[in-house]
Amino acid sequence: MELWPCLAAALLLLLLLVQLSRAAEFYAKVALYCALCFTVSAVASLVCLLRHGGRTVENMSIIGWFVRSFKYFYGLRFEVRDPRRLQEARPCVIVSNHQSILDMMGLMEVLPERCVQIAKRELLFLGPVGLIMYLGGVFFINRQRSSTAMTVMADLGERMVRENVPIVPVVYSSFSSFYNTKKKFFTSGTVTVQVLEAIPTSGLTAADVPALVDTCHRAMRTTFLHISKTPQENGATAGSGVQPAQ
Repeated sequence: MELWPCLAAALLLLLLLVQLSRAAEFYAKVALYCALCFTVSAVASLVCLLRHGGRTVENMSIIGWFVRSFKYFYGLRFEVRDPRRLQEARPCVIVSNHQSILDMMGLMEVLPERCVQIAKRELLFLGPVGLIMYLGGVFFINRQRSSTAMTVMADLGERMVRENVPIVPVVYSSFSSFYNTKKKFFTSGTVTVQVLEAIPTSGLTAADVPALVDTCHRAMRTTFLHISKTPQENGATAGSGVQPAQ
């Protein structure tokens, strides 16, 4: 049997399954998202190498441009509120809530220029995805070796306190009205991205860090519940979607 008729039949079967099954549509869209990540990473890596010749945080603007295009494939819209707060508070530490694989799109909507990111070391070995992150100047930490991760975070904490760098929380509204892994649906929707006022760290010491973290978390949780739909509409609960960014 020839190859092309088999491929055409398989494609038609897949399209039929997508139309008949919400779960099939969900997995198809997730697969497309993963395919986009790998394909775009390969293309963006080439552009970054041609433009800047290697690893530099300057490449992050190129990466951001590519990632922001993902929303057009899924009919997603990002409504960014108060983006000026990120320009007013530089240098700063950006803290965002973690919900799903879609977080990256929300972050790229507001990411300032020359922003260095931290990611788990495992991502470095994801082929072109790891390569583009490396070229973008991402700093990788080994979360399996807690001593390494703690050293990195301790250094960042000491620098934050020493230089009194403000914290700028960024909160994404709940994705659950259009993206739900348990119910297996992935449709179009709108995400509100709220940039909160900077939380000053001037005059603080290491002993003040726990209280600072609590203040930041409470502000993000309150904002998350405010900008998301009601819990009855999207399943959001107190604290839902407000987890440390990875």
